[in-house]
Amino acid sequence: MTLNRRRLEILDLIREDGHAKVHDLSKIFKVTGVTIRQDLEILENMGYIQREHGGAFLKDIGNFVKSGQVFNQTHLEEKIEIANKAITFINEGDSIILDSGSTTTEIAKLLARFKNLTVITNALNIALIVGENPNINLIMTGGEFKAPTLSLTGKMAADSLKEIHVNKLFLATAGISSDMRLTYPSLSDLLVKSAMIKSADKVYLVADSSKIGVSAFANLGFISLVDGLITDKNISEENIKRIREQNVEIYNGHLEQ
Repeated sequence: MTLNRRRLEILDLIREDGHAKVHDLSKIFKVTGVTIRQDLEILENMGYIQREHGGAFLKDIGNFVKSGQVFNQTHLEEKIEIANKAITFINEGDSIILDSGSTTTEIAKLLARFKNLTVITNALNIALIVGENPNINLIMTGGEFKAPTLSLTGKMAADSLKEIHVNKLFLATAGISSDMRLTYPSLSDLLVKSAMIKSADKVYLVADSSKIGVSAFANLGFISLVDGLITDKNISEENIKRIREQNVEIYNGHLEQ
C-alpha cells in the first residue's frame, strides 16, 4: 500500500516528535478525526507506528533513547564531510549554538580539539558528547523532550535562548523546498529555530545536498534567513546558482563563494 502525501507528513511528524494525538493531527491537516484514525491504522499496519487511545507513537521509540542515536542516520558520509568543513569556522573562544540533528552531532564529535569554547544546544546526545571535554562550557536549553531526535523543543526551549548571544549558530533542517524555504516536520521546532537565529551573529545552515528540493510540513522561512550553507560536494550547479541568488554563501570541501 502506498502512502499519500498526508500520511507521509503524519509519519514524518511522528518520527520527529515521537508521538501524536488524533485531535492535534485533525487540526493540523484540517480533516476529521475519523480520517486521521484511518491514516494511523494504515501506518500501523505497515509497521511504522503503534496506535494508542487518542493517538499513536513511533514503534520501538525507547530504543532511540537507550542507544543515544538520533533517528536519521542516512547520508552519513556527506554529514561527516559537512562537519569537517563546519569545524573550520569555529575559533577558540567562540560561543556557538549546535542545533539538534545528525549532522550537528558529527560536528559535536570534532569539538574535542578545542580548549576554550562555549556550546549551547537543545540536543541531549550532543550534550553528552561535548560534556566529555572539561574545556568546553556547556549550556542546555529547557523544553519538551522528543525521543527520536533526542532534543528539547517548544516554547520553553525558545524562551531559554532569549537572553543568549552567540558568535555562530549551526542550524539543521529537514529540507530546503523547491522555492528555497527551510522546512521541518514539526511546528514546535519553528519557535526554537527562530530563537536560535535571533541569538547568533552568524548563521550557518548545515544540510547535505539530498535535502535540497525536499519539503516537510512546516516552513521557517526563506533560506535567506541564514548567512551560509555548508553542504557536500554533490550539490548541483543549478542548486548552487539558485541558493546564491538568495544571497547565501555556499561552502563545502571543494567550493567556496
